[in-house]
Amino acid sequence: MNCGNGKKAPALVIMAAGMGSRYGGLKQIDPVDAFGHILMDFSIYDAAKAGFGEVVFIIRKENEALFREAIGNRVEKKMRVHYVFQDIADIPEGFAVPEDRVKPWGTGHAVLAARNVIDGPFAVINADDFYGREAFQILYDYLTAHEDDEKYRYVMAGYVLGNTLTDNGSVSRGVCAVDGDGFLSDIHERKKIVRTKEAPGAAYTEDDGATWIPLPDTSAVSLNVWGFTPSFLKELEARFPAFLEEALRTDPLKGEFFLPSVVDSLIKEGKATAAVRMTPDKWYGITYKEDKPQVEQAILRMEEEGIYPKEF
Repeated sequence: MNCGNGKKAPALVIMAAGMGSRYGGLKQIDPVDAFGHILMDFSIYDAAKAGFGEVVFIIRKENEALFREAIGNRVEKKMRVHYVFQDIADIPEGFAVPEDRVKPWGTGHAVLAARNVIDGPFAVINADDFYGREAFQILYDYLTAHEDDEKYRYVMAGYVLGNTLTDNGSVSRGVCAVDGDGFLSDIHERKKIVRTKEAPGAAYTEDDGATWIPLPDTSAVSLNVWGFTPSFLKELEARFPAFLEEALRTDPLKGEFFLPSVVDSLIKEGKATAAVRMTPDKWYGITYKEDKPQVEQAILRMEEEGIYPKEF
């Protein structure tokens, strides 16, 4: 499928291989309204309105039937759909999975699983987040107007940290620094960020809560809402072996190949730029079971306001 300027319409890649350990189940297919919609339905609806032409679900092989029933069969009637599988054993020749390792290799490895079905620009999102419509328009507009030249030209939809926190526990976010020209200059993955009652509104810990470092809730953060050219897949494939060598030596059971870390490295090496386009939309996600009522209320309100049809 092509877009209006003759270029291939971007694909939407949805990372849905996580089992939702903190939530306690396969949260990606848990309905959030009276019509059986799941959070992915709203992302796909917004992406289709923006102009995306196909969807790639990154899942675990054992969940394929569940995903087809929960959303895939429905989406296939409107868009082209691919299923790819994140497999912990999908690693380069010469490496072995540690015997006790059960955790997948991270978001970079997840996107790498789609390398054989993507042949054009693509966006990446999480399955269990609600992003708002503007993010998808941001990604589509940039990907259809830019191509790699002397550098890779990527884009990120950025969020205000305070719009992405839950009252029910910690979240993981990529905290971003943006230069004066609107490009990402630095990104650090913070795995445990919480809302605080005191200024500056948030804090993170890197030592399991022994100490907390204040973080302004106005900070720009990444929710893994990215737009890439196919060059990114080649870079993931080239960099994964070096990650494995380090992880197997230092953190064999939990080390993760983070997608934002690869972007950060490419920027610092002068090989890529990532334009940051901020969206004022509020994030909704079901990180914990206690988050679900708030998400359901927000979805109901948007349906009542006509932002989303009650059936689609």
